[in-house]
Amino acid sequence: MGGLQRFEQRLESAISGAFARAFRSAVQPVEIAAALQRECDNNAQILSRERRLVPNAFHVELSASDMARLSPYDTALASELGEQLHKHAEAQAYVFPGPIRIDFEEAADLTTGRFRIRSKAQASVTGNASATEVRRATALIEVNGSRHPISLGGLVVGRGTDADLRINDPGVSRRHIEFRQTDKHVEVHDLGSTNGMLVNGQRMTSSLLDDGTVVRIGSTDLVVRITES
Repeated sequence: MGGLQRFEQRLESAISGAFARAFRSAVQPVEIAAALQRECDNNAQILSRERRLVPNAFHVELSASDMARLSPYDTALASELGEQLHKHAEAQAYVFPGPIRIDFEEAADLTTGRFRIRSKAQASVTGNASATEVRRATALIEVNGSRHPISLGGLVVGRGTDADLRINDPGVSRRHIEFRQTDKHVEVHDLGSTNGMLVNGQRMTSSLLDDGTVVRIGSTDLVVRITES
């Protein structure tokens, strides 16, 4: 028995077959599982001879009718799909840059039984600041759904353990860039990284920053938020 067949049986058992009955004439769970695996296969990036980076954030778009059928079971389905992706990744020597996230969304242009998947590699992010420091900050960085303050002492961003803000992105150097805040402005400086940085799409080694400026390192976007001038 193949992995997708085992997945379908496990899912039906977990929710007493209700999901399978609801989707008898619409999108089937096994179809979504197969499409997620293909999304990983088609977007794998070589890290080394033994390791390939694949997306970990997936948006499954469905028609209104399929979304209505799915909504009572979306949590159970997302969990089972994530487990199936982990098994596929182990078999193919794939590496996820962060936790797997699978969301379901309604798309007005899709008809019953049709779906599509959008994906991206979203690096896990770890910072040292407390919740109080984040609330009190006058300048912050938003990255992958989290916020991190830029203190007067600066904020070093990189992949290494000695960085203030650690991003698990293979395109990011151990100490990649540093954000600095003075009394008058916020700026960013490249720290001699391998791949450099883009500021609003332009390659730079240093730059003054405004609210909303996007700094890209590796495949990760960091958005500057300035709450006070």
